[in-house]
Amino acid sequence: MKLYWIKAQAPRRALALAKHLGIDVEFVQVTSKTGGLKSPQYAALNPNCKAPTLVDGSFVLWESSAIMTYLCVKAGSDLWPAQNPAEQIEILRWLSWNDHHWEPAVGPFYFEHVVKATFNIGPPDRASLPAAVPDFERYARVLDAHLQGRSFIAFERLTIADFQLASMATDWRISEMPMAQFPNITRWIDRLLQIPAWANPWPTSD
Repeated sequence: MKLYWIKAQAPRRALALAKHLGIDVEFVQVTSKTGGLKSPQYAALNPNCKAPTLVDGSFVLWESSAIMTYLCVKAGSDLWPAQNPAEQIEILRWLSWNDHHWEPAVGPFYFEHVVKATFNIGPPDRASLPAAVPDFERYARVLDAHLQGRSFIAFERLTIADFQLASMATDWRISEMPMAQFPNITRWIDRLLQIPAWANPWPTSD
């Protein structure tokens, strides 16, 4: 099994999960030296030319939430409750909420402070970020209220919903997100950072 990755938020959750579950997988970093995301070879695997992409024999899968689900099924892990439809529905609610509300709300901060630095595409444009604060605060209030009295997103245990929602928010300090006013979120993130695979998901370069 191979997992193709770049240093970005979507691959992070797939890498962290594979590492956390102890799955035997070859991590393949997609770099300019290997042709990059837009090379014909990589595009044949993932027509979106994005990462991550999972290859298991003749089976190819892209989209990080789908990859996380697949890895859980392979490992028999209840981080995705394959045998419990009611729990699946709850997790899907939060995956959808992340993709349509939370990720767009935190994304501008993450892009300016993390993506730009990672890919050397210029300094952060801090002047653009005040316009992003209202949406950030709107959805942070929703998540903070949900996490009141909870340690995880669902069922008081770790699930793929935690990795999905935390993938950009974990870097809230260096991204200068106005997160300090939401103590339940910061407490949840700090708890996730106690998980070794989440705190350090990136494969070691040879």
